[in-house]
Amino acid sequence: MTHPLTSPPTAELHLHIEGTIEPAAVIEMGARNGVGLPVESLEELEAKYAFTDLQSFLDLHYANLTVLRTEQDFFELATGYLDRARVANVRRAEIFFDPQTHLGNGVPIEAVMAGLTGALDESERTHGISTDLIMCFLRDRGAAAADEMLTAILPFRDRIIGVGLDSTEIGFPPELFADVYARAAAEDLHLVAHAGEEGGPETVIAALDVLHVGRVDHGIRSIEDPALVRRLVEDQVPLTVCPLSNVALRAVDTLADHPLPALLDAGVLVTVNSDDPPYFGGYVDANYAALHTGLGMDVEALERLALNSFDAAFIDGARRAAWQQEVRTHFAAHRG
Repeated sequence: MTHPLTSPPTAELHLHIEGTIEPAAVIEMGARNGVGLPVESLEELEAKYAFTDLQSFLDLHYANLTVLRTEQDFFELATGYLDRARVANVRRAEIFFDPQTHLGNGVPIEAVMAGLTGALDESERTHGISTDLIMCFLRDRGAAAADEMLTAILPFRDRIIGVGLDSTEIGFPPELFADVYARAAAEDLHLVAHAGEEGGPETVIAALDVLHVGRVDHGIRSIEDPALVRRLVEDQVPLTVCPLSNVALRAVDTLADHPLPALLDAGVLVTVNSDDPPYFGGYVDANYAALHTGLGMDVEALERLALNSFDAAFIDGARRAAWQQEVRTHFAAHRG
C-alpha cells in the first residue's frame, strides 16, 4: 500500500535566516523595541508581500529587518525557523545570515551571534536538525565593506562554516569580490555565492572561475548555456534552487516555466530550498509539494532531489549516508 506523498527528509542549503521573519513577528518586535514601521497593522504589512522583481522584495525585507535589535530577537528568529523546519522534515540546515545589515542598523555583532548561536547550539537536541551558519556579504555594499566584514567576523570563525554573496546581483558581479573570497579560502571557509538568478550564465561562470565557489546559489540561468550545463554535470557543482522564490520574484514567469526539471534531467546536482519562505509562499516542504503538484515531478525525481541535498551539504560521509538512507526509506513507502 502506498502512502500520501509527504515532504522528504532533506537538507536546506539556501535559507536566509533574516528572511524567515514572519509578518506577525515584525509587528511584535517593532512594538517591543520601539521601532516605528511604515504600516500600522499586520494586514497592511501582509498586503506588501507582492513583488515585481528582486529589488522590490529587498526594499521590504530591509525595512522589516530594522526591528531586529537584541540577542533575544535573533534567538527568537532562529528558533522560529527551526520550529517550522522540523515540520518540513529538514534534517540539516546550512543557514545564511547578513551581519552587515544589522551592523548598519546599530546592532553589535556580539548580539547577532549570541542570539543565533544560542538557538542553533540546541537545534539537534530540541528539533533534530543539524545546523551551521554561512555569513553572506551584501554585494551592493561593495568589496571594501565585504573585506571589513570578514575581518569583523573572524573572532567568531569557529561559529561559521563558510561565506556567501547575496543581495542585488545586477551591477555587482563576482569579479569585485575575488580578493575577499581568497581571504576566506585562506581561513578554510567553504565558498558559495548567489549567481544566475538576475544575472545570466556568465555570472555563474565567474562565481566558479573567479570566486572558486563549491556551490552556486540559484544558478537557474545556467540552462541558457549548454557548455556551462555540461561543466556543472561533469564537476557535480551543486545548485541550490528555490522554485517558489523564483516565481515570486519573476526570475521565471510561472512554475511551469521553471528550468529545474531540465537541469535535473541533464544530470546537474540540483537541490530544493525555500530562500525567504514567508515572502515567497512557503517553506521547503511547500517547494517540494509545488514541484510534485505544479510541475508533475514524479516520486523518482523528488527522491533524487532529496538525495542531492545531502550530497551538496557540507557534512561528513557518515551523516550523509544515514540521512540518505532515511530518504530512500521515506520514498519506498510511496511506491506501490
